[in-house]
Amino acid sequence: MKAHDGMYIGGAWRPAAGADTIAVVDPADEQVIAHVPAGTPEDVDAAVRAARDAFPGWAATAPADRAGYVAALRDVLAARKDEIAATVTAELGAPTRLAETVHAGLPVLVAGSYAELAASYDFEEKVGNSTVLHEPVGVVGAITPWNYPLHQIVAKAAPALAAGCTVVLKPAEDTPLIAQLFAEAVHEAGLPAGVFNLVTGLGPVAGQALAEHPGVDLVSFTGSTAVGRRIGATAGGAVKRVALELGGKSANVILPGADLARAVNAGIANVMSNSGQTCSAWTRMLVHRDQYEEAVALAAESVAKYVPGDRLGPLVSDRQRERVRGFIERGVAEGARLVAGGPEAPREKGYYVSPTVFADVTPEMAIAQEEIFGPVVSLMEYQDVDDALRIANGTVYGLAGAVWGEQDEAVAFARRMDTGQVDINGGRFNPLAPFGGYKQSGVGRELGTHGLAEYLHTKSLQF
Repeated sequence: MKAHDGMYIGGAWRPAAGADTIAVVDPADEQVIAHVPAGTPEDVDAAVRAARDAFPGWAATAPADRAGYVAALRDVLAARKDEIAATVTAELGAPTRLAETVHAGLPVLVAGSYAELAASYDFEEKVGNSTVLHEPVGVVGAITPWNYPLHQIVAKAAPALAAGCTVVLKPAEDTPLIAQLFAEAVHEAGLPAGVFNLVTGLGPVAGQALAEHPGVDLVSFTGSTAVGRRIGATAGGAVKRVALELGGKSANVILPGADLARAVNAGIANVMSNSGQTCSAWTRMLVHRDQYEEAVALAAESVAKYVPGDRLGPLVSDRQRERVRGFIERGVAEGARLVAGGPEAPREKGYYVSPTVFADVTPEMAIAQEEIFGPVVSLMEYQDVDDALRIANGTVYGLAGAVWGEQDEAVAFARRMDTGQVDINGGRFNPLAPFGGYKQSGVGRELGTHGLAEYLHTKSLQF
């Protein structure tokens, strides 16, 4: 794979401050495919200074002109969709179809939505005798994960740029090549120098330097709750804004009267997509006791279609594979019934984990409480609707979820769930709807007008 040996700072590729590099590994065959620079605090400082220098001019650019730049960026990403898909497959291991439709397609959709919003958003409004201004926050430090690498970059960079902010991106070290491709797209789209900057590197070095830098006005982070806590504490000490999209342990609640087969199949597909490496995955399937064993049989039948190396890709790294296998072993040790899969490696080569279904999972088990981030589904039995709600809300997370059943009953149940987004009877993804969590799943929202507002200050002028 093509890789740059420098950082994208101030509108150009420039040498890294240090000589250390990070190996990029193809998780399907465990082979090193590229090396990228391991950024230092010096690299981060240079990127932040470039972003600060570019901020006044970019903030003063008319919203319609900023919209034009974001639209141009969308068009470049659309034109390079095949290259994007191939890159994500190589460094993340995503199956080709998933890479083409989701990893390459979704960022184009989101970038396009922000091009339209930037052109139509009311950055000034009249409220009585006041004029209320919505102004860009400043320099954004964006720290993105590896599981949906380009989507998460676009979900931060597009609204920040549309708002008039400048950006310094530190992508996940497991998937830096797609971030370099995005920087190329920014350059090709003609954005002014310094408006977007890229520093590759390790989280504890480059990521920490970016979060702590006094020249950064807002830190937008997607990743683990543990790291999010540290970033939040660091930002709080500097009275700096944060947007945190963290972990999840979402419930898929199947109410009596639902189409059981449809709900179970959709639930299995949701978790198996991206090999379970999705923060909003519906990893807990809650089924009424009268339909429970039927649901277990349906889940076992459904998960058998996800063959490792075919419909199911590898996990991103050996570290992640071992973490997921450890959770599977823990589930067995705690007494859950293994219906499908298990901790044994399904292939000799590659970071694969068998698609796994547990039954008889109880709320106190680790596999019912902790984010596994792998192809593991836990089936849980409930006695009545109130019991289902207690189980669904019974974790520290609240990112997403699903409800299946008679429409009015499903909506009523969804309203009582402590979570940021709920799909009802297979509701379609909406790129304009806000995405974010309750409780320890994060602070702030992404996508649509709510995502744009994260990057804006509010000022009132009285006349």
